[in-house]
Amino acid sequence: MSLILCRYEPVKHPYFIERLGIHIMSSQELCYILYNHPLLAMDGFIDQALIQFIEEELDMPFLSGKLSAWKKGGEDPDEMIFIILQECYYYTSREVMKLRQKIGSYRKMNEAEFAKETADYYFRLKQYGAAIECYEKILDSWRIKSLSDEFTAKIWHNIGASYAGIFWFGKALAAYDMAYNFEKKPETLKKIYQLTLLNPQLKLKERYQAAITERQKRQWEQELQRVMEDAGKGEAVREIRELFNKDPLKRTAGAEKLVTEWKRAYRKML
Repeated sequence: MSLILCRYEPVKHPYFIERLGIHIMSSQELCYILYNHPLLAMDGFIDQALIQFIEEELDMPFLSGKLSAWKKGGEDPDEMIFIILQECYYYTSREVMKLRQKIGSYRKMNEAEFAKETADYYFRLKQYGAAIECYEKILDSWRIKSLSDEFTAKIWHNIGASYAGIFWFGKALAAYDMAYNFEKKPETLKKIYQLTLLNPQLKLKERYQAAITERQKRQWEQELQRVMEDAGKGEAVREIRELFNKDPLKRTAGAEKLVTEWKRAYRKML
């Protein structure tokens, strides 16, 4: 049996990390976020609000002063990640070195690759609005430069997946259409066809009609049906079913709570 000694920090006002939708209440939790979400940490995460939280709530004025001086001096912002980790003693020197190497590998990427890596990270977090913004900046910034067709197709494909994640199927279809223009992958063609099944108002272009066989249509329809059935067994659907089995007063209160949670989740996507 092992014992982990944690620093006592009587935090009165937890720090809310909007991108992750969580509150942190200790330096250990802060270190965990920095270590496990380096792309978030590299994206302006250590700002004045966080430095103030470190000083006032975590009661670590020396660390906050060090960060403020570093920030004011215009030094490498990535180094503030390691200043925090070193002062909090939550990770070993070997673990910190491993993170330093990982961040170094990110910084060695060219701008387009790093921007895509950041966008992909937000996509994995289901922060679809932030992901779309990052993907579109890549296309705008490098429109007059040379990006490979394969790379451009991936960007458009992920934009399509992001729009589909917020049920904006028309935008998703247009993005997948652009992806298919750059790289004619069967997987993209499948997404295009399935979007027309999800929204019958979306029309399949003639060139896709000719490219999709009847066998593919049946297979893709069955795949979508299985996904929809699995979704029907999901947690959100179970919540709704349980909600409407309650008496009217509890049902009203429960519905308000559920809608509030959905609104909060949707705002995180944008």
